[in-house]
Amino acid sequence: MVVVVPLDCFSFHHCLRNHTTQLPLSSRSTASTTTTSTLYFHSPIIQAKLPFFTNSDSFQVGRPIGTYGFINITSYSAFPSGPGTDYSLKDLGGLKTQDVGEGNVKIRLYEGRVSRGPLTGTPVTFKVYPGRRAGGVVADALAANELNTHLFLQSSAKGIAQHLALLVGGFETTTGEQWLAFRDDGKYSVADYAKIVSERLSKSREVSSWNPFEQGVTIKRRQSFIVKLLQGVMKGVAYLHDHDRLHQSLGPFSVVLNTISEKEGSYLIPRLRDLAFSVNVRYTELDDSGQLSEGLWRRASGAGAFTQMEKRAFGIADDIYEAGLLFAYLAFVPFCEAGVTDSLSLQRLLENTFQLDLEATREYCLADDRLVNAVEFLDLGDGAGWELLQTMLNADFRKRPTAEAVLNHRFMTGAVL
Repeated sequence: MVVVVPLDCFSFHHCLRNHTTQLPLSSRSTASTTTTSTLYFHSPIIQAKLPFFTNSDSFQVGRPIGTYGFINITSYSAFPSGPGTDYSLKDLGGLKTQDVGEGNVKIRLYEGRVSRGPLTGTPVTFKVYPGRRAGGVVADALAANELNTHLFLQSSAKGIAQHLALLVGGFETTTGEQWLAFRDDGKYSVADYAKIVSERLSKSREVSSWNPFEQGVTIKRRQSFIVKLLQGVMKGVAYLHDHDRLHQSLGPFSVVLNTISEKEGSYLIPRLRDLAFSVNVRYTELDDSGQLSEGLWRRASGAGAFTQMEKRAFGIADDIYEAGLLFAYLAFVPFCEAGVTDSLSLQRLLENTFQLDLEATREYCLADDRLVNAVEFLDLGDGAGWELLQTMLNADFRKRPTAEAVLNHRFMTGAVL
């Protein structure tokens, strides 16, 4: 997918230039005022109801903590199907079966904290987009979209969502880099959690004397932790959809956790992040949604969604499908030993091998002892997990549930635990 964005309609600099605030904007200022910030962009005026810092002097930058980008999967090599065909997860591993194009936008992450104003001392995580010289107009557009989306959501009369990352500031450097500062509500993503617990599972099974009772307690605790994690994710998605916004990049790396200790599950708060690809699906905006969403509407047309109502419904259902893939990831990876499966392998297994037939998928998984705990998790409540997963991954977008319906499903309410 190649993204081209017109500069005059979606610019990070344009957003910051039109952002007015009474907070200190120079290092010589020592007083600070808590005020409502005003941002002008695209259409209506957005009122941000919390301090928002637009100058680098308001922050202290700490150590770098990582980098990431994105990949575009341009094609799949379908696996053979039919009678007499044997499948194994080993065959589905790696990237050799598909063409993958790596995006040009390299994002850096830094620790930091707010150094002045009413939020002084608040830990933050900086998300740094490269300037146009390094990242082109795409980087600028993604940063602007993420900034705009957060400020719109944080201005909601319904209050700031508990399950979304909180943006506390943003500024552009002299070299054109765009820095977004998010309150630090956790260092670990869902992907980190899954990797750590699967590696821990591998090590524990190397010890032949592992207590079966202890194993049962650990599995039950993990099941409860993951259900609560999924509840938080879907509450975040429901909040987005209730505000006419799509996430459009939901996955294991786009959910941050305040704890990965399953013993602290009662304190777990998952938060959605990475809203750079978010799409406005308000009816008045569907015909002027920008080129960042071209791929979405192209797929909508391919699925027979042409009217505004159909396009909006497709977009919401597309988020639910992504959430379904995340559900599948959490149902399998944390319950399997390290290296048994991963997100791409699962997606290919579900989409290519079994054509989204979850009953056939279950039969296949039953034959593999390495997947027994994952099957048992989805089997809870007489197969409630498989039932929910099948509806979220329904090939017909019109038959997928809303985020609220997912939250009210018996598997998600915890009634099956």
